[in-house]
Amino acid sequence: MPFFFDPAYFLAIAPAVLLAMWAQWRVQSSFAAASHEPAPLTGAAAARHILDSAGATDVAIEQVPGQLSDHYDPRSKVLRLSSQVYGSRSLAAVGIAAHEAGHALQDHQGFSLMALRNAAVGVANVGSGAGLMVFMVGLALALKPLAWLGIAMFGATVLFQLINLPVEIDASNRAKAQLVDLGIVPGAEMTHVNRVLNAAAWTYVAATLQSVLTLLYYASFLSGGSSSDDR
Repeated sequence: MPFFFDPAYFLAIAPAVLLAMWAQWRVQSSFAAASHEPAPLTGAAAARHILDSAGATDVAIEQVPGQLSDHYDPRSKVLRLSSQVYGSRSLAAVGIAAHEAGHALQDHQGFSLMALRNAAVGVANVGSGAGLMVFMVGLALALKPLAWLGIAMFGATVLFQLINLPVEIDASNRAKAQLVDLGIVPGAEMTHVNRVLNAAAWTYVAATLQSVLTLLYYASFLSGGSSSDDR
């Protein structure tokens, strides 16, 4: 049976899938709740205040379409916020905006893991798509070295996820500290912000776990196949 139809594969990644589903539910529910809690600034204004206070005045802020499509582009030095975050005066909006501003501060202050993540993203993108293809071609042609090459290529994606996880957690920690230190959100009102950012962190944990479990499954599948061929 081809490995991608093997129930063992879905069983192997089940913990990560269940965690991802729970994390997404937490993100949606906590964001919805925090969206009803007012904040003194819009998401864009909060991000601008955080950036300017840290001297990152060269970082631009733009509004982009999409739901929770917020991200920081280190190549263009642009912080892009979704419409539901950019102009909203809610604790959910300032929390998400502050998290993305945290990435901009990582870049501005030369955070080593951020630089490493930026350097690895291109290789990871290639590995995530081409790695599986090379692995499948190797299996189809019974070329084990080629299949192992595919696994190694996919391993670049796993490495990226392992680097990305602490980068995301650090950005959230920076966001929480900046919101309180700059008086954007009083410490007593940080509960909703913390729930949103903590839930988002679990989505990265789930993504990392799934990539690790997938890599282990690929490797064990190929190793098992190799052992069977040797007998």
